[in-house]
Amino acid sequence: MLRSTTFKLTEFFIIFILVPISFVLNYHIGIKLGIGLLGFLYVIYILLKVEKNKFRLAENLNWPKFWKRSLIHLTVIVIVTITYVWITDKSQLFNAMLDNSKLWVFILFFYSLFSVYPQELIYRTFFFQRYETLFKNKKLFLFLNAIVFSLAHIFFRNTLVMVLTFIGGILFALTFKRTRSTLQVSIEHAIYGCWLYTVGMGGMLGFPS
Repeated sequence: MLRSTTFKLTEFFIIFILVPISFVLNYHIGIKLGIGLLGFLYVIYILLKVEKNKFRLAENLNWPKFWKRSLIHLTVIVIVTITYVWITDKSQLFNAMLDNSKLWVFILFFYSLFSVYPQELIYRTFFFQRYETLFKNKKLFLFLNAIVFSLAHIFFRNTLVMVLTFIGGILFALTFKRTRSTLQVSIEHAIYGCWLYTVGMGGMLGFPS
């Protein structure tokens, strides 16, 4: 049953459509956190018990190629985001790092470990293992992955956040498709997210300002 197409489609709708949209509604934050935790535990259960994921470091990872691609993407992101913050509110430029460097370091660590990695387990590892075989059109599958990743951030109620996370979703989906490495895609995700916080765009992404 847990492997049937009907079950997977229902599961997909609940986890990736219904739950994120429900977080926009005004109800107690404790309930939202509880739903999020239950959802994450369900994902881990499915990965371990149904998909038989061993959470082992993938072999033969091409680290030089990964770092080269990530550096190219980061360079573009750096140029665009510095320009954006300078134009919109240059007082925010690098304020998180300069105003409280200890908090900045702590947030980078906490975000990378407790936000990025769980997101990648759900939106790349789980998503690909559960639903990729349901799609013959792989480009459509990658596009759908980016859409639901963007939808996961709808509770911010910010159009720019939705656009940024959609672009990020495309990049992360392509990385995971190419490498099948949760570790590499998590590192890439952490690099870009930490940069956005550092450059001064953390406020709109839910980072402490």
